[in-house]
Amino acid sequence: MTKEQEIEVTVLLPCLNEAETLEICVRKALRSLEECGVVGEVLVSDNGSTDGSQAIAERAGARVVHAPIRGYGGALLNGIEQARGRYVIMADADDSYALSDLGPFVESLRAGHDVVMGNRFRGGIAPGAMPSVHRYLGNPVLSWLGRMLFGLRGVGDFHCGMRGFNAERIRALGLCMPGMEFASELVVRAALAGYDIVEVPTTLSPDGRSRPPHLRTWRDGWRHLRFLLVFAPRKTLVRPGAALALTGLVGVGALTPGPLSLGAVRLDVSTLVYACLMVLVGLQLVLFGGLAEIYGRQERLVPQRASERWVRLLRLETGAAVGLFLLLVGTVGTVGAVSYWGLDGFGDLNPHETLRVVLPSATAIALGVVVFFSGLVGSLLTLRPAQPSPAIVRQARPGRDRALTGN
Repeated sequence: MTKEQEIEVTVLLPCLNEAETLEICVRKALRSLEECGVVGEVLVSDNGSTDGSQAIAERAGARVVHAPIRGYGGALLNGIEQARGRYVIMADADDSYALSDLGPFVESLRAGHDVVMGNRFRGGIAPGAMPSVHRYLGNPVLSWLGRMLFGLRGVGDFHCGMRGFNAERIRALGLCMPGMEFASELVVRAALAGYDIVEVPTTLSPDGRSRPPHLRTWRDGWRHLRFLLVFAPRKTLVRPGAALALTGLVGVGALTPGPLSLGAVRLDVSTLVYACLMVLVGLQLVLFGGLAEIYGRQERLVPQRASERWVRLLRLETGAAVGLFLLLVGTVGTVGAVSYWGLDGFGDLNPHETLRVVLPSATAIALGVVVFFSGLVGSLLTLRPAQPSPAIVRQARPGRDRALTGN
């Protein structure tokens, strides 16, 4: 049996100029692995440190690899790829996480769980270890969004930097985010793939470095939020859009025949304008969500079965049929409105009467165009060549190329 096959756990530390705290982190992790009776390694994935972090890590007993892609996610992706252990436990190299207590993570991984998240709120956060805006706003809000959008009811600390996972299962996800949003990507993609995710308590101590952390509160918080929203198009686009369009359709149906009185409130043409707008915007949101589902399917971001319906609906044939029907309905209404105007000598008309026909007709025309081209885009997203296209090599023409380059 080779040395690589014997390693059960890799403790992965992403690193960028962590000379102050890296040695203590490596030693804590090695000591904890020994106490747990685990054959393991500490792997430092270095992102181009210039403070001697690489030599410090090696002297402390870690294996060091170079991460060519800059960023937190880039370092972790490289480390996961080069880890020799069956399981990987990742943590920051700032001496804030409990690397001296790897036992709960190891036990949960051995029990067969795919991802083991640390929960700092259950384990304990030391005074000064987490800024108030992170503790009372950022983490609770983002964790709540994660639970609501992806059904992660058992995850209370969505962005804990200390977590363990089955290396092969995570490699199979095809993670790709190079920045701080990698932390969200790992959990979201694991949840969408149906992986078994659990939490264990862990502690958080104050950052041991004298310099500011790499994390930027508002920039990185927004990147996490953006990632969560775009990965859940059904809940962020399709359902809100459908509700908006349905409400608008009810308004259009009620106001097209004439004004509507609700107690002391009288709704008329002005409300009809906004009802038509709701239909148009709502349907666009639904279509955008459907296109996002198709794209997610092609990129293996969402389960294939979940997007099959959109593949059938958002194809050119369906989009053309529905779009042309809506264009026909809108054109008939427009022709009727113009004919009525002609009967009046193309003079001034009562807007309260004509707009009841013109507005729904114009909305139907706009919807027809949107649906038609959404079908075209949907078809384009599902096109895949049977084999990669050969590279196109331009044959140089010496005289012309010299003239173009000035050589």
